Amino acid sequence: MIGRGALEAMGVGEVDFVEGDVVARGNFCTVDNKGVLKDRRAGRVASAVSGPLCEALDKICVDALEVSVYLVKDHRFVLRLRGEGLSGEVNETDPQRIGVPPLAAKGITTRGNRTAMAVNEFVRQARDVLVNEDLANMVLLRGFSGYPSLPSMGDIFRLNPASIAAYPMYRGLTSIAGMKTLDTGVTFDDELETLENHFWNHDFFYIHYKAADAAGEDGDFEGKVRALEELDKKIPRLLELDPEVLVIAGDHATPAIMASHSWHNVPLLVRSEWTLGENVERFSERAFAVGSLGTMPAVGVMALALAHAGKLAKFGA
Repeated sequence: MIGRGALEAMGVGEVDFVEGDVVARGNFCTVDNKGVLKDRRAGRVASAVSGPLCEALDKICVDALEVSVYLVKDHRFVLRLRGEGLSGEVNETDPQRIGVPPLAAKGITTRGNRTAMAVNEFVRQARDVLVNEDLANMVLLRGFSGYPSLPSMGDIFRLNPASIAAYPMYRGLTSIAGMKTLDTGVTFDDELETLENHFWNHDFFYIHYKAADAAGEDGDFEGKVRALEELDKKIPRLLELDPEVLVIAGDHATPAIMASHSWHNVPLLVRSEWTLGENVERFSERAFAVGSLGTMPAVGVMALALAHAGKLAKFGA
């Protein structure tokens, strides 16, 4: 809506992170007695359960490295490795499907070999720590990364952007992009209240809705339908603020039939005083196929939004 480091990008917040550190996104998961994955998210185990488990994993020692484990929320955590000779050039241990064992970490290049060995030792010890847990009895790691360097969204687009997200990871992602992350509660209604309270302080807002994605990942079609219906009820509250431009889109498809993220196109809605509606009456892939925007790369959306807001001196060449 227009109107610090990689650990923050994963939703951890104010955590010491320096050049040379390597971090990874972690999931608690469930494996059977043969080590085969049964649930990649350990039933989305609650933070009240996963928090103490993170504290236990934080005590693991690997070689001469400093190992730190931080709870993000529910089944998600962050692993940070600190020491000499580390690299983020390591493959993930998450096979992205059930019915198979977690993958061993391997260096994508020779630079990542030491880190991969350390990761495998961490995972081995983590398995021993978690062996008596019913659900969160193993870990998966992905997205290994060193310290990032990204330009600020505010500088690039000459905006004063802010983000509102109840889920920690999205606060982190928007923070590293240069948005001011606004404190909010845990529900979408809390997010809307935060938007209303800060609407005149910024000229761009990112506001996140998690429920539909979570239901899709769980393969819960009816749950996803309910989540989208609940979101639909909140749109009039957004429109009451009379934003110059309202953009609604997904960051990716999460079809319930696949119970995972996918490559499919996602609907994109742009509303401003310059849009006519084009007789598209539903927010769906099939309905939007007849809209004038057609299919476009996500990188083009920002220019489109700025143009509708009258914030471009010229659109196109």
